[in-house]
Amino acid sequence: MYNDEDLHQAVEAGIFTEHSVSQFKLHIATLKNTSLADEENFRLISGFNDIFVVIASGLLLASIGFLGYHLSPLLGSVGVAVASWLLAEFFVLKRRMALPAIMLLLTFLGGVFASPLVNQQQPNEISFLIAGILSALAAVIHWRRFRVPITVAAGAAAISSSIIALVIVLVPSAVTWVNTLLLCSGIAIFGLAMYWDASDRKRQTRSSDVAFWLHLAAAPLIVHPIFTSLGILQGVGGLSISLVVLGLYVLLATISIAVDRRAIMVSALVYVIYAFSTLLETYGMVSYSFAITGLCIGATLLLLSAFWQVSRSLILKLLPAPVQGLLPAAHN
Repeated sequence: MYNDEDLHQAVEAGIFTEHSVSQFKLHIATLKNTSLADEENFRLISGFNDIFVVIASGLLLASIGFLGYHLSPLLGSVGVAVASWLLAEFFVLKRRMALPAIMLLLTFLGGVFASPLVNQQQPNEISFLIAGILSALAAVIHWRRFRVPITVAAGAAAISSSIIALVIVLVPSAVTWVNTLLLCSGIAIFGLAMYWDASDRKRQTRSSDVAFWLHLAAAPLIVHPIFTSLGILQGVGGLSISLVVLGLYVLLATISIAVDRRAIMVSALVYVIYAFSTLLETYGMVSYSFAITGLCIGATLLLLSAFWQVSRSLILKLLPAPVQGLLPAAHN
């Protein structure tokens, strides 16, 4: 029902001491037989009232968007953005509700993003560029007001889409470079995530939540271009491709373990499962390919989860000391 940010505020208010909070966290970590950083905590829901408010807000915003759109498409998108902001003033700023905060941020940015596009039947790259810039500015304003952790990731995604749209506008042939542009965007967002992570190595403040969402945004942008370039989803298969996929996944898993974030591994799973299911099908195991692949990968991931910190300790020893100083410490 509370997170590390709440405990930090309780210390600032004089309710608890730093020592008592540290002892409490150590006690909980001992009971769970894991480290605090290993949990990758982030607050999504504090009670069923969060779900209730999300459902009610969704109905209200959908109605505003529907009615406004029939009067004027622009009025519908602006109405959703304004209503989302006003709802956030109460449910986020005063009630500090986690799930509604995420939902209202997304609907606010969605309304802003749609505003330059709704009056056009076939929006061009310039329209998407304007929409991306407006969304990025809106994310900055929203962050300064509400400090919702996912806002930074949403703003980074909006800026990335704006840059990609700008490149395509300036160089139309760059449309063939989309995967490369997505990969560059993913690496840039990953770097931003590491900046936030490095500022909170113990994963105890809002910075850790911000980094979590940034990693979640960066992971598919990194993983998708890499694996699609191999032609996995286009039916290109075979033993050699499957081994390359496995090697890439091991590399991504190593990075994921080192930085103590699982998003990259999860994002790459679908490609690995698809590649090895296709490989087994080529050897005649059509009926059981997915089950056998899922069994092997699922068992491996569960084993890795059980020995996560042991794996981190081994990997961190191989890294230079300056790099280790930016990452959470491993706890066996």
